[in-house]
Amino acid sequence: MRGMKTNKNMKQNVITYGIVLVIFALVMIMKYTVGISSLLQGLLVPVCMYVMLAVSLNLVVGILGELSLGHAGFMCVGAFSGAFFSMCTKGAMPDLLRFVIAMLIGGAVAAFFGIVIGIPVLRLKGDYLAIVTLAFGEIIKNIMNVLYIGRDADGFHFSTKDMIDLHMGPDGQVIINGPQGITGTPNDSTFVIGTILVLLSLVIVLNLVQSRDGRAIMAIRDNRIAAESVGINITKYKLMAFTISAAIAGVAGVLYAHNLSTLTALPKNFGYNMSIMILVFVVLGGIGNIRGSVIAAIVLTLLPELLRGLNDYRMLIYAVVLIAMMLFNWSPKGIEFKERYAPRRLLRRNAGKE
Repeated sequence: MRGMKTNKNMKQNVITYGIVLVIFALVMIMKYTVGISSLLQGLLVPVCMYVMLAVSLNLVVGILGELSLGHAGFMCVGAFSGAFFSMCTKGAMPDLLRFVIAMLIGGAVAAFFGIVIGIPVLRLKGDYLAIVTLAFGEIIKNIMNVLYIGRDADGFHFSTKDMIDLHMGPDGQVIINGPQGITGTPNDSTFVIGTILVLLSLVIVLNLVQSRDGRAIMAIRDNRIAAESVGINITKYKLMAFTISAAIAGVAGVLYAHNLSTLTALPKNFGYNMSIMILVFVVLGGIGNIRGSVIAAIVLTLLPELLRGLNDYRMLIYAVVLIAMMLFNWSPKGIEFKERYAPRRLLRRNAGKE
């Protein structure tokens, strides 16, 4: 019985990976045959970033069952730490190696903040947890807007006042310039690298969900008291899910930072609206449904641009699609349809095998 369940999970995982690979192949074929617009081409890396963010947030919201609104903060920490490393080592090592190390640093720094924030915050529940994580994201964004870091022959200089207060020598270089952020970050992000990171994120999350640790995390979500009564370490597993989610968000931030010439901590980039948008991907794709998060992030990111030719009607169509996805995933009739359809499909599949 357990072997059948394992095979079923493996088959579902392969389908999820296959969707990503098929989309990647279609984009590459279009790129080198009929061609794609520069506007759509500019969205390829952001789509990968949003998929990673949606998948990682679903680990907390769907699998762990906690509402977090601080994902933009983890993304911001990862973006600035990775971009800072790239600026400091530009020209000192091969571009690919530098980018890989920057991603590792961004993920590690975000995971560190996930642990620091998660230890006290995960004792809270529901709205309280959402408010505290939201406050964390806003604090991180505001700190980056007042932080000045420069480098000269004497080393690094820090200030929270202005650039002049760094007191650097004539050979000094400002790396983080307060509200102006980081300028000149190497443009290392590509659609190929983004797709690889998406697949790695899916491998990590899906294998965690289907592992013993994942079952413990879902047991905490379903009934915390029952899970604790059978010896499951609540703090350990909640912190594990929260930290892994933060680390993936940090890597997504590094991917985002290396797709821009100037990285700034603006509200539209790392503010409240970004966290809400990621949560929308998770909810519309289905809470706890990792594949749904992938599809929702892709569709809802590309749809406004694909409908741009319709001018005034594109946002109306976008809103209709949002409502349709919500009704299909969460309305009683939609749930009943899926539950009724799935057994029939399985029966037809089994009949075909016989």
